[in-house]
Amino acid sequence: MAATKRKAPPSPTRLAPQIIKWFCANARDLPWRHTLDPYAVWVSEIMLQQTQVRTVIPFWNRWMKRLPTIAKLANAREPTILKLWEGLGYYSRVRNLQKAARQIQEGHQGAFPTNPLDIKALIGVGRYTGGAISSIAFDLPEPILDGNVIRVLTRVFDIVGDPKSKVVNERLWDQAGELVVSTKMGVSASRADSMVFAGERSLLNQGMMELGATVCLPSNPDCGTCPLRRDCIARKEDRIEQLPESKKRPPPTLRTFITIVLHRDGEVFIRQRPKGSINAGFWEFPSLETGDRKTSVTAVCRKLFGTDAAAVQIDRFKHSITRYRYEQIVYLAEAPPDLDCGHGEWIAASLPRDKPFYSPQIRIFKKLAS
Repeated sequence: MAATKRKAPPSPTRLAPQIIKWFCANARDLPWRHTLDPYAVWVSEIMLQQTQVRTVIPFWNRWMKRLPTIAKLANAREPTILKLWEGLGYYSRVRNLQKAARQIQEGHQGAFPTNPLDIKALIGVGRYTGGAISSIAFDLPEPILDGNVIRVLTRVFDIVGDPKSKVVNERLWDQAGELVVSTKMGVSASRADSMVFAGERSLLNQGMMELGATVCLPSNPDCGTCPLRRDCIARKEDRIEQLPESKKRPPPTLRTFITIVLHRDGEVFIRQRPKGSINAGFWEFPSLETGDRKTSVTAVCRKLFGTDAAAVQIDRFKHSITRYRYEQIVYLAEAPPDLDCGHGEWIAASLPRDKPFYSPQIRIFKKLAS
């Protein structure tokens, strides 16, 4: 039996104009699309890493109002940047953002670099983020490759194999590169609704991301509205749901924590995470990883404070960070009069404006207020 002949891949010079035309008509009105300031673009790209657009919008608006320039960020106090990032998660991003701002101050006289190599050399800026900033802010022909773009490329060009493998990943980067240098339409770099774009490379790359985020979805993609539907090999061969391929993820690691909210005289006790630890610099209620759901709250109080405390469970919830699945069991306990809690502070039982807390702690404050 003769082998099935593979379909010829569509031409990038054919696809690029279709993507740009579609994006010009369908781009979402996002706040960072109203500026070409590379600093603003950079902040948006860092915030958007592993975070959905609708979540990022209020954080970006608040950040740009408080820290509108590289200099402001470079000179900000750590509690300020942590508080602005509070609840956004993946907090190494914000620390790297400030380190890179200081890198720009020292190595580029405070001006955001325009050379793609210099951009990619910034702390916390890799190949994808560097390409995004270069193309979006400066219209440079730099490719991008995130999850959304990978999904579009694997389906349109019928690219099989694990996108994280070296061979397949480099093929995807090459394909993205061919697309971004195939923009020769003479499209206007601005729009009447006040969104602005640096040029065709900016439109092409953002169009690819937008297509993956709004049309070429992981499940039930809206192929009928896709501008590439006539060229998409996976659609022609009914292989949409099979691409992109990926290895089966290992099962998540389960971790159980018991948190103690000590209270007395209308105040609660909090402490600061030490340097070098996860969420360093953030504040929290004392907590202990038990490794066992059956561990008693009495044992936890003795471990944390060296004494017993009358406690009642007020919450139990789960949350995830990367490959970890956390179960958080929260108790409210009355502090004995002579209790020595160690380093920390007693504060009113409401979320302070001057101290940063990570998401599970914010939930606990809301529970206390309910």
